[in-house]
Amino acid sequence: MVLFLTLLIAGIALIAIGAAVDSMLYVLSVGVILLIADLLYLAARSMWRSTRRPAR
Repeated sequence: MVLFLTLLIAGIALIAIGAAVDSMLYVLSVGVILLIADLLYLAARSMWRSTRRPAR
């Protein structure tokens, strides 16, 4: 969970910096890509946990 939160904060910070500075479009792009990767990580982790639950 710490990795998820760290990537989330880093992605939001990069998006804010890229949007604030006029010529930093690549930083905005990296922030968006990082945010998408973070959401994919969260989805994969939740799917992995749901398949390991024992049947009752």
